[in-house]
Amino acid sequence: MAHSDATARFAALSFFDAALGFWLDLSAMALDAEQLEQLEPKMAKAFDEMKQLEAGAIANADEERMVGHYWLRAPERAPSDDVRKVIEPAIDQVLDLAAQLRKTGALHAVMVGIGGSSLGPQLVHEALRSADDSMRLHFLDNTDPAGIDRLVAELGAELAKTVTVVVSKSGGTKETRNSMLEMRRVYERAGLEFGPNAVAITQEGSKLDAYAREHGFMARLPMWDWVGGRSSVTSAVGLLPAALQGVDIKSFLAGAAEMDALTRVARLADNPAALLAAAWYLAGEGKGRKAMVVLPYKDCLALIARYLQQLVMESLGKREDRAGQVVQQGITVYGNKGSTDQHAYVQQLLDGPDDFFITFIEVLQARVGEQIEVEPGVTSGDYLFGFLQGTRRALAERGRQSLTISLERVDAKRIGALIALYERAVGLYASLINVNAYHQPAVESGKRAAAQVLALQGKVIEALSDEARSAQQIASSIGSQDALTVLFILRQLAANGRAAAFSEAGKPYPDTRFSVV
Repeated sequence: MAHSDATARFAALSFFDAALGFWLDLSAMALDAEQLEQLEPKMAKAFDEMKQLEAGAIANADEERMVGHYWLRAPERAPSDDVRKVIEPAIDQVLDLAAQLRKTGALHAVMVGIGGSSLGPQLVHEALRSADDSMRLHFLDNTDPAGIDRLVAELGAELAKTVTVVVSKSGGTKETRNSMLEMRRVYERAGLEFGPNAVAITQEGSKLDAYAREHGFMARLPMWDWVGGRSSVTSAVGLLPAALQGVDIKSFLAGAAEMDALTRVARLADNPAALLAAAWYLAGEGKGRKAMVVLPYKDCLALIARYLQQLVMESLGKREDRAGQVVQQGITVYGNKGSTDQHAYVQQLLDGPDDFFITFIEVLQARVGEQIEVEPGVTSGDYLFGFLQGTRRALAERGRQSLTISLERVDAKRIGALIALYERAVGLYASLINVNAYHQPAVESGKRAAAQVLALQGKVIEALSDEARSAQQIASSIGSQDALTVLFILRQLAANGRAAAFSEAGKPYPDTRFSVV
């Protein structure tokens, strides 16, 4: 393609906003203006549905609730005074609490949460952290005892200058509850009270809210039923850790609000979120047939693929559409970072199956401060730029699709804008494929299955005796037909010293016998 043709294609298939220093380039995707024009009727319906959502329509029919994360950065758009009047005071609470904790000399904050209560805050933390941060953040986002122990060891004697922030809308999330109880025990063993060193971010009247009141938490910050976990980063869930770190949270919210305004424009060619959703739709033929590989060429954005895995896959990965038809929709998301990916999986992207499209995320400002030349006239940032452009070109030559998001620099405003862009793109794409982006029935089924396994474990523990028996024998004794799960339970108990295991050389593991310790 001649240079003039490439430039013309870039002009026709890109979006630029000078105020945000933001570009979206679709010119390396296998689409054209005519295809986008043909998608306009479907996108017009998506725009209308998004307008209804922002006006307060019930978007999550499973829970009969509104979806209002956009109001968090534009309270004036909320559909009622009851909603409007709680948003700005919550921001003030966050700022006041952060200032209070800095005055007390707190050095660390342990953020206890999982999924949307952790992935968004972690992205913001990693993107904006610096040596000048006012507090050091740590995240407990799993129920892994060894991970908890490792974090506590890192805190060491500075536990006395550590605040623990527990995030759970209902207070019923088991992983979060477990980590909270583990942290409480850590404080108690150190001769410290947990409550006066703890903060809860939860819905009023929840189990966590009751626990925080009972144990004298230093503060309770609100969550609301109209903000879902994976879109809660512009609520206290994301604002408190950012404020503790020293991020300008008002600039963060302003960036999200500016992108929201850009993505309300009801014309596909002038709306960056609609263009992004359209690119996903056309690349995957409306069926999610290509994975989304996210490659940020900036260390501080390394966590964006993890964040997008939840936002995109939990929102769009649905067995049924809104009419109840089985569609098994979704977009698989994975990623690394440039130029690390040059030495990881770009080989397969170039030579392997053509089952993906790439999202490059570029940051134009290489560093703040002196530019150091590693070769005459060439800096490390030039190399990073060269690797991105070279990989993009090599992929195009192999017929592999990519799109590029470029940011002038990384700061609170632009991170807010990037998050808002993807939140809106996911909502619009969901409308295009007719699925509900705002519920997650499969996640709940997984939780129910976990509860069943733990109930079975209780029966297995009760059945253990001095007599060593096989998993099959123990399963039969408690009336379970699931001897394999019983075997897995016994293996886990034995590895943790809660059961004794007796194996004979040469015999398969299912023949292992188990008894009480």
